[in-house]
Amino acid sequence: MVESVPVGVVVGGRTDVVDDDWGRERAVIRLDSGLFGPEALHGLEDFSHVEVVYHFDRVPVEKIETGARHPRGNRDWPLVGIFAQRGKNRPNRLGVSRCRVVRVEGLDVHVEGLDAVDGTPVLDLKPYMAEFAPRGEVRQPEWATVLMRDYY
Repeated sequence: MVESVPVGVVVGGRTDVVDDDWGRERAVIRLDSGLFGPEALHGLEDFSHVEVVYHFDRVPVEKIETGARHPRGNRDWPLVGIFAQRGKNRPNRLGVSRCRVVRVEGLDVHVEGLDAVDGTPVLDLKPYMAEFAPRGEVRQPEWATVLMRDYY
């Protein structure tokens, strides 16, 4: 089994796990000073956005979903598999978020719109590059559009 070691932690921002209104949320991603020096972040401030991979550490193992469910428990939405939604109760409890880089100071990346709470372990950071955006038309079901309407 492969084990991931957090590269840092989310500091500040929201403390409660709530599904919506993440867009104005500001937080800091603080790299582990025992693993990294400030040079690990050199050049990141030249990017407008960063992709953050993090661990949903507050999801108990017994709450992990492996089958299908109604997103957010809403029976008006279809029953869809865990890999057809972005819920936090995923098998490996991994989250991925794209957020705006506000500034970089030493080992701190100040961000806006990160949907992770204070204390969340951060597993990786990647600069967002337009060339990694999907090519061609993007489609999604209507329930996903409704679900995400107030997310950011």
